[in-house]
Amino acid sequence: MLQALTYYANEEKLRQIGKQSAMAEINSAAVQIASEVAHAYGCLVAGNLANTWAYDPKDSGTREKTRRQYDQQIEYQLSGGIDFFIAETLEYLGEAKIALDSIKASGKSAMITLGFKYADRTLDGVILEEAFRELEDEGADIVGLNCFRDPPRMLPLARRVRNTVSCFVATQPVAYRCSEKKPYFQIQRYLGRPAFPLELDPFVLTRFEMADYALKAKEGGINYIGGCCGTAPHHLRAMAEALGRTVPNSKYSPRLDLHPIIGSEEHIKERDERILREQRQDMAIAHFQSLEMRKK
Repeated sequence: MLQALTYYANEEKLRQIGKQSAMAEINSAAVQIASEVAHAYGCLVAGNLANTWAYDPKDSGTREKTRRQYDQQIEYQLSGGIDFFIAETLEYLGEAKIALDSIKASGKSAMITLGFKYADRTLDGVILEEAFRELEDEGADIVGLNCFRDPPRMLPLARRVRNTVSCFVATQPVAYRCSEKKPYFQIQRYLGRPAFPLELDPFVLTRFEMADYALKAKEGGINYIGGCCGTAPHHLRAMAEALGRTVPNSKYSPRLDLHPIIGSEEHIKERDERILREQRQDMAIAHFQSLEMRKK
């Protein structure tokens, strides 16, 4: 599945950079690009809808403005050949329902994912289980969680979703390391200052951690396994391979057997025994071998 790069390509956000007049062009072009690549590899194409920042549960007048933004994006993306829509990073159940209604009106399938930071309730106060139960009852084809949390802090919530609904369940955690004290990535600190948004590099998860997450998600009954902020191509490749798939990007997978220090005997060039001993026992290699065994 390929997701069109249309997150925040809505009226509210494009106005901030003086590109509101290009909304139709941006949305349709992004979908067309995704469709061309997807069709070359036999993939589905998902249109993408973000939280609008317009919705306010205390102001009923914002419902119409929110719905208009979703309707506009959907209209512009439909022309490019969309298989289904993803509305994501939604923190209000009310806004999620508006997005769902807009998608269903287009005749396309809907994937709705909510984001949770500290609590297991939406920002309009609905407990996780009830929120996803309502979304399924109102026609969502896939429900789940995305963004904010890393895999260890998202999967426990995902298990609760899986135990609540009968439809497909999705998880798209960030690829940044969080903690129980700081459970979402925007509040991590580096060298005494906020790491978000430009100094998150030290918190990036390894490909092995993301691959391990993919396996745990599958074991937990998750149907749609992906990643959100911080997720890079090597993460997705490792996740796919851990799940037993060979993808086009697999041709770029590391050939560790060719490495001059940790490779196979015929390729070792390093002569220092201490270096050989230390690096060949490196945890990354042990983890790599462990994942290979799990795939078999």
